[in-house]
Amino acid sequence: MMARRCQGGSVLSAIAVAIAVLAAAACDSSGGQARDSGKADWQMQSDRMVKEQIESRGVKDPRVLAAMRSVPRHLFIPPASRDDAYGDFPLPIGDSQTISQPYIVALMSELLEVGPGSRVLEIGTGSGYQAAVLAAMGVEVYSIEILPRLCERARETLTELEVDAVQVRCGDGYGGWPEVAPFDGIIVTAAPATVPGPLLEQLAEGANMVIPVGNFYQELKVITRVGRDFQERSVIPVRFVPMTGEVERQGG
Repeated sequence: MMARRCQGGSVLSAIAVAIAVLAAAACDSSGGQARDSGKADWQMQSDRMVKEQIESRGVKDPRVLAAMRSVPRHLFIPPASRDDAYGDFPLPIGDSQTISQPYIVALMSELLEVGPGSRVLEIGTGSGYQAAVLAAMGVEVYSIEILPRLCERARETLTELEVDAVQVRCGDGYGGWPEVAPFDGIIVTAAPATVPGPLLEQLAEGANMVIPVGNFYQELKVITRVGRDFQERSVIPVRFVPMTGEVERQGG
């Protein structure tokens, strides 16, 4: 009945126009929904990651949990692997390196025992994800990456995401960053056989260093400076890529 009331055209042309209008509206709507649902899907995966992989394993620091929810992990991973970005495992990021399992990132962040205003040295920038998580906790991060391509890529990613609290240096991290030491925490994301002495010397009084130590068999250790001494405890067995560069020449 409504079609018969249309003026200036046949029933078929009126239906065609109506379909075109509806199709255009649907296209705009679904396009917007697709964009929004894409963001929502990543956030849903991030929330699930924190709940099922991190909180369930005992990480409790609310600043760590909030940072792990807020930092877009998928943007630190090559496009070919992004569908697995929030999975419970490490992923390749190029140059035979990996981005650590989310739980390990969260655990190491919590073990540092740092918060807003703290200064942390990171040895092994990798993708830049660990540094971004610390920055989201209000930490000022000084990060060193020995592999030039990874270093530049991490710097670009952090710049694109406007993570201003991270300074990235391309080079060997064995000697640390003495001109801005001491640090309220040091985090190392590659495993030496023994802990580099220069890093210990750059640890502030009462501060923690979180570091995987070992060759094939590695342990995640927390080393705390107490005066001129260092207290050490083992946390869990881990598997990191080996630290390279000067540490190899020093026998570590």
